[in-house]
Amino acid sequence: MSSLPHSPAADRNKQPILDALTGILGDEGAALEIASGTGQHAAWFAAALGRWTWQPTDADARMLPAMASRVEEAALPNLRPPLLLDVMAPRWPSEGFAFAAATEEEKQFDAIFCANMLHISPWATCAALMQGAARHLRAGGVLVTYGPYIEDGVPTAPSNIAFDEDLRARNPEWGIRWLEDVAVEARRAGLVLRERHAMPANNLLLVFRS
Repeated sequence: MSSLPHSPAADRNKQPILDALTGILGDEGAALEIASGTGQHAAWFAAALGRWTWQPTDADARMLPAMASRVEEAALPNLRPPLLLDVMAPRWPSEGFAFAAATEEEKQFDAIFCANMLHISPWATCAALMQGAARHLRAGGVLVTYGPYIEDGVPTAPSNIAFDEDLRARNPEWGIRWLEDVAVEARRAGLVLRERHAMPANNLLLVFRS
């Protein structure tokens, strides 16, 4: 059994998310994952999407060694070593990749994926995510976010209400975000919410395109 950090939630939702991604992504491309955490999603998606290169990242440098071990354990040619990436930084990734030597094409991605970040980080990260995605998506590219949201006119599940209260008690800058507020930040960056997919455990998968 692997001794690497393990997220039960990531293990539960990796297949439903993959099922949704297969209907959203094209046959091949390059994907950038924001806030990869344990790297479980990255390894699962790269294994299933063999014609997609998958670049995991995280803002917490402490997560990178374990994620690098998971990448090495997976031994997939299309799964890249993890990079440090803070969405608030003026340049993505923050460290670990010779961006200065990269071509403009290498700085672009066909898809950017971000799961469960917006509700456990300050609200300013939403605008930063949207602006960074707009900078780094190729023409026709897609930003996909996953997690719990609150929606106008849609009853909020009791579990999400309790989760939101717990988040705000832990950090007043955290909390489940209103979908409409997220969509506004996306539009300011030139991205539009095109698809909304209901997911298990009262989560949503959102698809933004230019």
